[in-house]
Amino acid sequence: MSNKSIILAVMVLTGGVLLGSARVAAQGSQDAPPSLNPDKKQQQQTKPADVTPLTLDAAPPVNAEEDAAYKAFVAMPPTDMDKKNQSGEAFVQKYPQSRYRGDVYAWLVRGYWSQGQIDKLEVAGDKALEANPNDAQTLAIIGSTLPRAMNASTPNPQQRLDKAEQYSKKALELLPTLPKPPEISDENFMKAKDQTSALAYSGLGLVAFRRKKFAEAIPDFEQAVKLDPMPDPVNFYLLGAADQQTAHFDDAVAAFTKCAAIPGGMQNTCKTSAEEAKKLGSTQMSAPK
Repeated sequence: MSNKSIILAVMVLTGGVLLGSARVAAQGSQDAPPSLNPDKKQQQQTKPADVTPLTLDAAPPVNAEEDAAYKAFVAMPPTDMDKKNQSGEAFVQKYPQSRYRGDVYAWLVRGYWSQGQIDKLEVAGDKALEANPNDAQTLAIIGSTLPRAMNASTPNPQQRLDKAEQYSKKALELLPTLPKPPEISDENFMKAKDQTSALAYSGLGLVAFRRKKFAEAIPDFEQAVKLDPMPDPVNFYLLGAADQQTAHFDDAVAAFTKCAAIPGGMQNTCKTSAEEAKKLGSTQMSAPK
């Protein structure tokens, strides 16, 4: 399973919490789950695991030249992300109506995601979903990323939150319906579904958090950290912040402490936040659960 450090940070501002898109080298941050497609057995023989999305849609046959170009693209190792992205961009430019375009755009979503190129990610994601509306992983990635990448100058913030909420909910609706392909072990299939679910729950939590509905955000963040085999420290941080906003100070300390235990750029912020939550808990009355 690939490990990608997602480049997202959290900034605590006076009067509330704002999510920024500054880069953070946080080990254990959200990773793209291994991509699985139960309807493309032939493609799975040549396609790396992180290319085909979890989806119910099958890709019809293509002509020989297009098929060869597609296989050349997926055979490229993702060690040089810029080169891989450029190859995918060249493919969809040359074959704009390709029946593989959904898969290529889905890979580009993951490539742009790992590089923090949010604008390109969103465009590629919409293209991927035009071709494969049931691509649960792309839905979950976009749903969790859009609210994180927002700042004070983001245009149409409510529209973006609505989009993130819609995509995250749809991903969660699709995941239980996906049949397991015989080539994939039960363990890996469940792990992929759990990681994708964690992304979607994180997206819903972020949407609620942005809307200052902190009590609603808590169960979504709890699900996100519970399901992800490598929990994202940002989700622990936001869970702690939501607990603190609702006067659940002991829970806030616990979440911040778990965040601080994950090596990476969030550690100092989470340690400080845990101490602040302890002080608040000692001077203010905690709300009942």
